[in-house]
Amino acid sequence: MPKQFAVIGNPIEQSRSPELHQAFAQDLGINLQYDKRLAALDGFEQSIEDFFKQGGQGLNVTVPFKEQAFALCGHLTERAKIAKAVNTLWMENGVLHGDNTDGQGLVNAIAALGWSLENSRILILGAGGATRGVIFPLAQAGAQYIQIANRTLSRAQQLVEDLKAAVGKTQLHATALDQLHGEFDLVINATSASLTGEALQLPETLKFDHAYEMAYGKASSFLDQAHQRGVSSSDGYGMLVGQAIEAFEIWHMVRPDLKKFL
Repeated sequence: MPKQFAVIGNPIEQSRSPELHQAFAQDLGINLQYDKRLAALDGFEQSIEDFFKQGGQGLNVTVPFKEQAFALCGHLTERAKIAKAVNTLWMENGVLHGDNTDGQGLVNAIAALGWSLENSRILILGAGGATRGVIFPLAQAGAQYIQIANRTLSRAQQLVEDLKAAVGKTQLHATALDQLHGEFDLVINATSASLTGEALQLPETLKFDHAYEMAYGKASSFLDQAHQRGVSSSDGYGMLVGQAIEAFEIWHMVRPDLKKFL
């Protein structure tokens, strides 16, 4: 009988996690069943409990439950503690374990594009949970300077305050979204602009070599502007594959080859 895995969220129909995990499993000769689970907004904890009671092996968590998943875990990895959000769950000796593989997924996707993070200057647009989840892995990968730009400056400042002790020598800086300027190796869009269809206007005073859009499968004014500037760019599909590979390795102790699935 195949081992049971799933992704849980609300909404959930859009998730591509089942096709990715099934493709990894087929490639590596692993027998698994991976489903989508819709949890009621007030029923997440019960859904988790039921899944593991019924013999489930591992769960991926998507919006809006990553913070709730974090709160439920008896054991957390270092990167999950820093992100204050969990997207990968498993049970060990009756204790719920949690990790956040989003940031490492991003780092691996950027490496697969051939863009170097060593001694890099990075600008991240947005100061929400997505940004919180990627700063520590980017710092570990060698980023020298990370600037967080947000519409509400105080939120970016709070994020810098929360994370500066975790990132070692990497310098963190907060700025308002309407005060953007300077030169960066990489700009990452972690705002919801491409999901809401909102236009994101990058000023001419902002110079950058690479552009990464965390969302995927959507029109993006951010990527449009990168194309107009002749800047190398990518949407977030590689990050999606990268975070799935990290979760797959945690559960199965074997690592799919990222480049095979991009």
